[in-house]
Amino acid sequence: MRDLDVGDVLDGYRVEGLLARGGMASIFRAVDEGSGEVVALKVPHLHYEADVVFWERFRREEEIALRLDHPNLVRARPPRREKTRVYLVMELVAGRSLAAVVREDGPLAPSRAVELARQAGEALAYLHAHGIVHGDVKPDNVLLGEDGRLRLLDFGVAHVETARRLTVSGLSASIGTPDYMAPEQLRGRAGDARADVFALGTMLYEMITGRLPYAGSDWEERLRAKRLEDPVPPSAHAPGLPPALDAVVMKAIAPDVAQRYPTAADLLADLRHPPPVVPAAAPPLVRRRRIDVRLVGAIAAIVAALAVVGGVAWLSHLRGAEDAAARAARAPSAAARP
Repeated sequence: MRDLDVGDVLDGYRVEGLLARGGMASIFRAVDEGSGEVVALKVPHLHYEADVVFWERFRREEEIALRLDHPNLVRARPPRREKTRVYLVMELVAGRSLAAVVREDGPLAPSRAVELARQAGEALAYLHAHGIVHGDVKPDNVLLGEDGRLRLLDFGVAHVETARRLTVSGLSASIGTPDYMAPEQLRGRAGDARADVFALGTMLYEMITGRLPYAGSDWEERLRAKRLEDPVPPSAHAPGLPPALDAVVMKAIAPDVAQRYPTAADLLADLRHPPPVVPAAAPPLVRRRRIDVRLVGAIAAIVAALAVVGGVAWLSHLRGAEDAAARAARAPSAAARP
C-alpha cells in the first residue's frame, strides 16, 4: 500500500487533485464514479495508519462527523461501500479559508468580523450542546463558501467531553495549533468548551486587527507571552472599536479560564446583543495614590519648616561666632598686659 495520489481510484472515488496537505492527513478532490458527485476525501498519511490509537481516533472523528447536521459545519458522507483503507468522505465546499481571507484582504470591518464570528459561534454552540469539543478552531479550519456561508471543518482532534481522550504515538497530549490554543491547554490540560471559546475569540481578534493577541516574531515568543502576559485589547490596534465589542473579545480570550465565557452559546448571546459597558470603579490603588500625594505634601511642608528653622539657627550660630571673633580682636592679648 502507498499514499494516495492524483489519478488513483479509491473504493469508487476517482482522485482529481490535492486540496490540502496537513501533518496527519491529506485532503483530495474526488468524484464519486457512481453518482458523479464531487466530494472531498480526507486520507491519513500512510505511516499513521499503522498506529492503533490513531486508527481509533480517526474512527471516532468519522463517527462524530456523521452524526452532525448543521449549516455551519462541513457535512460528512457515509462511504458507498466497505472501505479498503482509512479515509473520510466529506462535502466539497468551494471558497476560501478564513486564513486566506485575512492574509489577502487584511483586517475586516468589525461588523463583518462579528458576522463571521457569529456563524462560527453557531457551529460551536451546536457542538457544545451535543457534548463535543472541536479542539482545533483556527482560520485554516474555517471555510467561507462562495454562497457566503461559513463552515467549520476538521474534527481530527474533536472529542466528546464524557469520552476518554486519545493520544497518538509521537504526538503531544495537547494537540492543536499553539496560537489558538488556550493557556490551560498549553499546560497539558484537556480543553473543554471554554478552549473553543478562547480560539474563537482569538480568531475574532485577528479578523478585527489583522494580528494575534500576543506579540512575538515567532510562535515560541507568542507562547511565552501567553504564559506570562495579559493580552492587549483589540482597541489598541483598531481605534474606534466599540467598547462593548472590545469587552466581549477580551472576555472570550481571558487567560483565566474561570473569567471566560463558559460555552460558545454564551459568547454568541453577547455577539448578538453586546452588553453595555459600565465604567469600572476607581481601584483601591488610585485612592492609595491620592493619600500618598497628600502625605508627600505634608512631609515636604515639614521638611521645609525644619529647613527654615535650621537655617535660622545656623545663621544665629554664624552671627554669634562672628560677634565673638570681633570682640576678641578688639580686646588686648594676655601677653601685652602688665
